[in-house]
Amino acid sequence: MKTILKKSSLMVAAALLAASSCKKFDDLNTDPLKANGDQVQTEYFINNSIIGAQQDPGLSERVFILYWIVGGHGLQDEDGETFSRGSYSDDWTSEYYRQSSQWMNAANSAIQIGNDQIAKGTSKAYTKNLIQVARIWRAYLMSEFSDSFGPMPTDGFQGVNPEFKDVKTVYYFLLDELKDASAKLDLSIVNPANVINEDPAYKYDYAKWRKYANAMRMRLAMRLSEVDPAKAKAEFEAAAATNDFITDASQTFSVQESHGWDPLASVFRKESSWMGLPMSATYNNLVFGLGSVKSADQLDASFASAIKPADWMGQRFFDQFATKTNDPAAGYWFNGLPNTIDPRAYKIFSIPGNITDPNYPAIGGAFTATQEDLKDASGKVVKTLTSTNTWNTKADGNWGAKASMNDAITTNGFKPLLNLVYRNGNNKRVFFGPWETYFLLAEAAVRGWTVPVDGKTAYETGIAKSFEYFGTTANLATYLASTDYNRVGTSVNWGHTTEPAASHTMNYEDGLTGAAGTVAINYPKNDLYKSGTVRNDQLTKIITQKYLAQLPWLPLETWNDHRRLGLPFFENPAVEDIMPDLPALTSGNYMTSSVKFFPQRLKYPSTLSNSNITGYNQAISALGGADAVLTPLWWAKH
Repeated sequence: MKTILKKSSLMVAAALLAASSCKKFDDLNTDPLKANGDQVQTEYFINNSIIGAQQDPGLSERVFILYWIVGGHGLQDEDGETFSRGSYSDDWTSEYYRQSSQWMNAANSAIQIGNDQIAKGTSKAYTKNLIQVARIWRAYLMSEFSDSFGPMPTDGFQGVNPEFKDVKTVYYFLLDELKDASAKLDLSIVNPANVINEDPAYKYDYAKWRKYANAMRMRLAMRLSEVDPAKAKAEFEAAAATNDFITDASQTFSVQESHGWDPLASVFRKESSWMGLPMSATYNNLVFGLGSVKSADQLDASFASAIKPADWMGQRFFDQFATKTNDPAAGYWFNGLPNTIDPRAYKIFSIPGNITDPNYPAIGGAFTATQEDLKDASGKVVKTLTSTNTWNTKADGNWGAKASMNDAITTNGFKPLLNLVYRNGNNKRVFFGPWETYFLLAEAAVRGWTVPVDGKTAYETGIAKSFEYFGTTANLATYLASTDYNRVGTSVNWGHTTEPAASHTMNYEDGLTGAAGTVAINYPKNDLYKSGTVRNDQLTKIITQKYLAQLPWLPLETWNDHRRLGLPFFENPAVEDIMPDLPALTSGNYMTSSVKFFPQRLKYPSTLSNSNITGYNQAISALGGADAVLTPLWWAKH
């Protein structure tokens, strides 16, 4: 692979080859590999590009799950030894780089073919609109690529040798593209049925494509908030002033998944018998105790005996559980269900042992174990834990010798797992939902930018749109009024900005002896945001709610927000033993937070440096740092 984006003269041939499996080629009377620009239509390439970007199961397991979700702390790092520890796999990045290049080339070819047909007088009434759609979609693909790797070419489709550009240049280009393409959409155009069917997202409803473009402008403008605030403000305000962006579930950019082994298959892989997709410690700390909605009011009576008091911390096992992390639940096994919890949690994740639930991910029976042992240093069993109706997560990192002493925490069935609702291929993968628009508007309002809605209204509407998606609207009023803190010291209510005390008193019992005790649990200090002095201001609330709304579909965005702001609170990887790829994190500083403790980007694959050393050197120069997992991107928090 010489470049990400081929020269203009080569793109059509490359994209025709990539699209040769498209069903439309079956209808041609000529050899599909000899099809010309009049026979191969713009909409075919757009369709191929959108479908390909859903990521086939082999790619989604590695990039969507083991990179983006781990980076965004949406699920536990099941691989356990790669991205959460600052490491990477060249094979994984090479495949994403290759396929992402194909998706972008297909979008580029759609644009070129459309322009060629216009020049030759063979275009259709809708061709100009298709070109704008391809530009809008290409802007998303380029943002996805740049947010993963960093610098990339922006001129590969302009008939010149592409050069890698710095991230600032990439973002300025994308914002210009979205503005120009959305303005050129003609909403009066009506498409024939055969064209409508080539758009798996919006069926070529151009009004929705324009809303998506403006929503994307707000997303990308906000990305620049910490490093280029004047540009961020100007671009965001211009997009918001259109009052033409995604605000309703019917406008969600989403693509129907399938049941096969193809790019449309679920990104969460129902078929995988080793991937339990357990809830992350980050998610659990944010939802635990948040919102004042009682478990007793969410679950049927059969769970009543398992629900614990609000001041229950659990059973303490300091010898078998990692404690060298700033996870506020470190060292404790929660032997029941939370008294109160964000109602979305039970919609997304299973309750361990609840195997009669039709959405329980008991794939091949692999996740149905209910009893596992804890051992001492000599290997002697000292406690057998039962997982049924418990609620625990595992901090990523290196558990050292404790990993071999704790069969429970390494067994997937012992933790809440992602429900089959998100794994069975019956859902739609979401790329942009209405909740995100409102959380972006809320953040802009807090920053003092001119937007068409006040911060409180935008914030509460964002939560309402998320609750609507998850089917928890009945709990909305209680939730919005709640002043209860979650495990990291953040509450829901917009006007409740009182900071929590440094600690709160909880009850626990010694896991081995059963002896009761009380303990002062500190709220973790997030040094990445306002030097760790603030846990409950309005921006923290917004980004916490945005994180909860984006999962499970948008882990790249949760990772982006954390890299940009240091929000919401991410616990450090456990450092019971050293992690060579996270050298800054030690047993002496694990209670603090640092960008050096979290992955910042994907390394470029060796295929780039091996085949195009000039392009690779351009990329690294534009990156402004080493080609390393821990090198921050330009817009990220430093």
